[in-house]
Amino acid sequence: MPASQPRSRARDRNNVLNRAEFLSLNQPLKGNQEGRSSSRKQSGQAGAAGAQNSSPKERRQSQQLPEEDCMQLNPSFKGIAFNSLLAIDICMSKRLGVCANRASSWGGARSMINLLGITGHGIPWIAGTLICLVKSSTLAGQEVLMNLLLALLLDIMIVAGLQKLAKRKGPYDINPGLLDYLTMDTYAFPAGHASRVAMLSKFFLNHLVLAIPLRILLVLWALCVGFSRVMIGRHHITDVLSGFVFGYLQFRLVELIWMSSNTCQMLISIW
Repeated sequence: MPASQPRSRARDRNNVLNRAEFLSLNQPLKGNQEGRSSSRKQSGQAGAAGAQNSSPKERRQSQQLPEEDCMQLNPSFKGIAFNSLLAIDICMSKRLGVCANRASSWGGARSMINLLGITGHGIPWIAGTLICLVKSSTLAGQEVLMNLLLALLLDIMIVAGLQKLAKRKGPYDINPGLLDYLTMDTYAFPAGHASRVAMLSKFFLNHLVLAIPLRILLVLWALCVGFSRVMIGRHHITDVLSGFVFGYLQFRLVELIWMSSNTCQMLISIW
């Protein structure tokens, strides 16, 4: 027995688990769990005390955060309806873009559709109005032509400003032409051709004496030019419809600021 005691003591000294840095491993599991549970209780009590000490505003914000997250994850009915209509608009515009490129179903008619679009472009109309204004010799004709020139310039500026604000791209990746860059008609919303032909058709219907067949042809021309922009893939359907609306509003604006004959004569003399 005396000889076994020194051997057991030497064995205990040589045991790695008996070192000071490993004493925690020899503790019973129950004590460890009790220590953990006590630490959890202390942390929970500290958290409860902190929650009690926090201001009502902070507690209210912490309660509202999950609700705000739910609102972001669950959009409103208006948002769902708007996104659905936008998706329908894009889908229908792509289907109607039958002349978007040469490989489209109506690719062979692209040149004719582009020619129809030129008839509603701002540059030819401004140039034609200036030529007629120079050749006009009547006061009534000069008054109408000066106000028509004002309407065309307002149309270019208003549409360019709205397009810069919206910056909406067309349904197809089609680069604008040279004439489009000259009139700053580089984006899709609203359609500049549609607003221009709507304004022009309403202007001519109000200030020119036309027979009924010519009135019908004028309205059909405006509709064909507007929707030709959808066929070549430059605009969405809503872009063209909004262009018609803005064109009518521009006509009403020109009627409100209509320049009299004396004002037109003064501007012509300065020019």
